[in-house]
Amino acid sequence: MLAATVASAQQGRWTGSWGSAQIRVEDQEAEKAPLAGPSTIRQTVRLSVGGPRLRVRLSNLFGDAPLVIGGAQVALPIANGAAAVRADTARPLTFSGATSVRIPPGAELYSDPVALPITAGADLAVTLHLPEPPARRTGHPGSRASAFLLPGDRVADAAFAGAQPAAGWHQIADVEVEAPARTIVAIGDSITDGYGVTPDSNRRWTDFFLSRLRADPRTRNLGVVNAGIGGNRVLLDGIGPNLMARFDRDVIARSGATHAILLEGINDLGVLTRDAPATPQAHRRIVAEVTGAYRQLAERARAHGIKLIGGTLTPFVGNDYYHPGPETEADRQAINRFIRTSGVFDAVVDFDAALRDPANPSRLLPAYDSGDHLHPSEAGYEAMAKAVPLALFTGRQEAASADAPLLAITVDDMPVHGALPPGETHLSVTRRLIAAFREAGVAAPMGFLNAGRIGDAGDGEAVLRAWRAAGFPIANHAWSHPNLEGMDAPAFLADVRRNEPVLKRLMPRGGWRWFRYPFLSEGSDPAKRDAVRAGLQAGGYRVAAVTMDFGDYAWNTAYARCAARGDTAAIAALERSFMDAARVDALRARAMSRGAFGRDIPYVLLLHLGGMDARMMPRLLAMYRELGFRFTSLEKAQADPFYRAAEDLSLPGPSPRLDAAATAAGVPVPPRAPLPDERVCAG
Repeated sequence: MLAATVASAQQGRWTGSWGSAQIRVEDQEAEKAPLAGPSTIRQTVRLSVGGPRLRVRLSNLFGDAPLVIGGAQVALPIANGAAAVRADTARPLTFSGATSVRIPPGAELYSDPVALPITAGADLAVTLHLPEPPARRTGHPGSRASAFLLPGDRVADAAFAGAQPAAGWHQIADVEVEAPARTIVAIGDSITDGYGVTPDSNRRWTDFFLSRLRADPRTRNLGVVNAGIGGNRVLLDGIGPNLMARFDRDVIARSGATHAILLEGINDLGVLTRDAPATPQAHRRIVAEVTGAYRQLAERARAHGIKLIGGTLTPFVGNDYYHPGPETEADRQAINRFIRTSGVFDAVVDFDAALRDPANPSRLLPAYDSGDHLHPSEAGYEAMAKAVPLALFTGRQEAASADAPLLAITVDDMPVHGALPPGETHLSVTRRLIAAFREAGVAAPMGFLNAGRIGDAGDGEAVLRAWRAAGFPIANHAWSHPNLEGMDAPAFLADVRRNEPVLKRLMPRGGWRWFRYPFLSEGSDPAKRDAVRAGLQAGGYRVAAVTMDFGDYAWNTAYARCAARGDTAAIAALERSFMDAARVDALRARAMSRGAFGRDIPYVLLLHLGGMDARMMPRLLAMYRELGFRFTSLEKAQADPFYRAAEDLSLPGPSPRLDAAATAAGVPVPPRAPLPDERVCAG
């Protein structure tokens, strides 16, 4: 009985297969589809998800009087761009069983479900009879798809001979199918809407993206709905309602929507200075208001279980309509820094990096420029689609593409780190971490040992045995966790060597000659630093670098205090700030790497063996997968040339640091997320 109920629920789930963002169709656009007297309009849409049944949502959102639908039908056209449909596929639409309906002004209405098995990628013709064409029409002028008009009631006319070609989509908002599928909404301006695309070619960036989804068996159950509006703005109405006003309708209300990709803000920047220069205060204000709007939209999306993915704004210097100057370009760069590094978005797609000219990053690459220096060419739209990691939508590590960024995980301060919450031991924390790593498929997380601390807890040896029994390696973090800044090189190296007998016992087959500097400190004295490097090289060591570190250790003690007090609200706040800091750190590292090298280096993440780490690890690893990372080993990560100074200690130090590389390349170093307040649960 339960299985039947689940199957029924799966079959009965409606998912957006096609949709468009509705606006008021202005008079000049309405003239491209003249409805004089009783008329029939046939419009073609391409579906992104297939299923056995479908329904159509009609819209009178911007009408000022009831919209009368005298009859409606769906069918498969005989060919792409054709007016004629296959008569054997024609299905009348009904509305609560009736063949006609009146839609109140400002309202939208679903048809009854209709049985018409249809496949993903198929075209669907929607035919409407309008006995009284509306004076104020609702629709989407930028359809870039064929529509056809005939006078009178010709809904059942399969041939539609003599039809007048028309433009735009009118009074249709969505086609949904009944399928166990999910929908990705792309929301934005004319770049998302597909400006410049040949009619009926379906070569918007969202169309190329859908082709990628359908080609991969792990993502072919995903649909794409395009909610772009040419000329749309984030903050103010222009062509269509502003993004803040339409987001709930165009994203949150879409059936089956689980993700949205947002690319909008160029028109806000362009309009600011199109007619006259703006003051510095106005430039600062628009950056603050656009990024503030992004924060609001992300919160609204998450409140409804939708992940919001931020798309960086693409270059438009050279465009004659907006003629952006250095101040506008600086605004674009500031907004893009926010998108990449703020952690507001659940993930980021770097459309800017995909389309910009490396020799002149404020402009589109000529091959990707449609000619107006604002809108991409069709090749540019295809490049945009390729910039979207499919792993963002699978939630599974193995679905990440081959060029996805790599992430090696390391765990410092074994076997003891920080205070523990009531009921936890170092061994229980370790076992929870091991389980999370195994579940996520983390490749050989490297632990770093301070053997002098084994006796600090009664279960220190048990922690190390459990880690090794899981097949995870352990390496050298020095005996007593010393700070090189406060001691001389011989004493520091002696502390390193003192750790080795325990490592030989734990790792009898070798593989332990990696060294992680305690406190990540190589000292401020170059001579002492180089002496230690020489000593480590003589011992056969490689340095384990760190390129991602959000300060996870700072949450462990605060969590232990809050757990001891039973303060669930404070614990929930710590959980949110922990995840926010991790997300910011990941985006920060990628921004520095891409800015400095034009690519993702393999990253090395520093974590600790603590209570908060154990509590959050499943969610943390899931977030990294959602951001597109693939897990790898420290060995494989540091095979990258970036880590050469950590692998070959005969080279001058210090060990490679991502922020130093970014600074050397002239790339701004994004700020870190704050650590938790030390006073949390301390009073």
